[in-house]
Amino acid sequence: MANKLTVHEQETIRNLARLGWKIRRIARELGVSRNTVREYVRAVPGPDAIAPPGAPALSGSDGPFQIDPLSTSGSGQIDPLSTPGKIGRKGLCQDHAGLILKKVEAGLSAQRIYQDLKLEVGFAGSYQSVKRHVGKLRRVHPQLISRLEVQPAEEVQVDFGAGPLLTDGKGKKRRSWIFRVVLSHSRKAYTEAVLNQKTETFLRALENAFRHFGGVSFTVNLDNFKGAVLKFDWADPELNPKLREFARHYDTTIVPCLPKTPEHKGKVENSIRYVRENALAGRQFESLSALNQALSQWEKTVADLRIHGTTKRQVAEVFAAEKPFLKPLPASLFACFEEGKRTVHRDGHVEIAKAYYHVPAEYLRHEVWVRYDSREVRIFLQQKDCSLKLIQTHRRLQPGQATNPRGLGGGYGPVEAQLEYWLKRAQQLGSSCAQWAQGLAEQRGIGAIRSLMGLIGLVDRHSFAAVNQACARATAKGAWRLGEVSALLNATETQTQLSFQEHHPLIRQLSEYGVFIRTQTQSQTP
Repeated sequence: MANKLTVHEQETIRNLARLGWKIRRIARELGVSRNTVREYVRAVPGPDAIAPPGAPALSGSDGPFQIDPLSTSGSGQIDPLSTPGKIGRKGLCQDHAGLILKKVEAGLSAQRIYQDLKLEVGFAGSYQSVKRHVGKLRRVHPQLISRLEVQPAEEVQVDFGAGPLLTDGKGKKRRSWIFRVVLSHSRKAYTEAVLNQKTETFLRALENAFRHFGGVSFTVNLDNFKGAVLKFDWADPELNPKLREFARHYDTTIVPCLPKTPEHKGKVENSIRYVRENALAGRQFESLSALNQALSQWEKTVADLRIHGTTKRQVAEVFAAEKPFLKPLPASLFACFEEGKRTVHRDGHVEIAKAYYHVPAEYLRHEVWVRYDSREVRIFLQQKDCSLKLIQTHRRLQPGQATNPRGLGGGYGPVEAQLEYWLKRAQQLGSSCAQWAQGLAEQRGIGAIRSLMGLIGLVDRHSFAAVNQACARATAKGAWRLGEVSALLNATETQTQLSFQEHHPLIRQLSEYGVFIRTQTQSQTP
């Protein structure tokens, strides 16, 4: 007998055969081979034990097997309450078989199909029933997955997976994550435990992997997690700018795989499970350093020395042949910085780590990229081609500080410093302006700041000479208000004393005008 089946399965095969089912159909429905079904069908004694297709089912006590009388009618027809060719009641999934098949062909999981059925058709069955039905469909309609092998140093595949809980001496537990990088050609791997999946953590772990391998692969195959890929596109994915800079620094190419397609990085997909079941099973760790030390030792003594199930060669041996093909490492590590998007506030600043950094006024309300470390802050504008244009650089400030704060008078620094600043600006206008500004400051103190600012503004509408002349006259009069200086500038005339002359060649005597008037009057009399 090809396979040993249970008594129930043997009975099912015989009863289905008595109902006229063909061997191929029985094998498909029960998930066994046709040879196994054929052997059990042939083992049924008696020439009339198996009814031919379409013939009435046998009954009575003479035959070796009997059909349940409840399942047949007196006319030899199958009871309509039973599903033809099936034992027992009709499954709930049969009512939605077409819909389920479409979802299986679309690549949905059994759990997702179960959820959709509940929402779309009010499915009342259990998840297990959907899981069994989907399993049968996949055995009948399997999907072809192509096998891919790469050349040395062409690719590394990256994956994250849940790690063990870290329990310290006080009983406090922390979740860890296992980061694993596998060279696709040799299956040489690097494993590191981390506490989060942030972009910075991911890049440091990947950098450690390249340093561990002693070189860089041509491509990096990874998932579409948010820390790496902002927007997936098969041809032009929008990568995190920090990851793009990392790839440029190490001269490699980031190639995200299709979402929800684990077979596109199959060389690392089961690798996390291998670490959990082999290196971590039955072990507990108190700290991240202890966990990483154990993983490093396990890689050297177990993972590297094993004969890989696919290549049939020792991992360390194949890696020794692959290593010369890796790209050389850059001279320096990737610059450690954090980054993110910010919107420029109305006050011309962006907030970074609770401090405020100035941005030129033309970028108000624009969205900018910021990169910062412990020493400096750089602000970029993202271009249409996704490149970054540097627009501002600042030194790193403490929380609560700002790079471009204004004081009480609208200037920078303490109010006394602002007064000194505006006095120096007034001195640059001329000596008369400087004299009037100094006298104003002595008279009014800090309150003179606004008048000094107004004095500077006068040169936008009047000449330096006119402003200095007005200040000189205001100083002579003891006028210490800006309005008085403005009034002197706006005066339309200047009082000038003219001396009258008694005699001039062009001016005649009044008596001559009298003679002229009498002569003209007499000549006009009739």
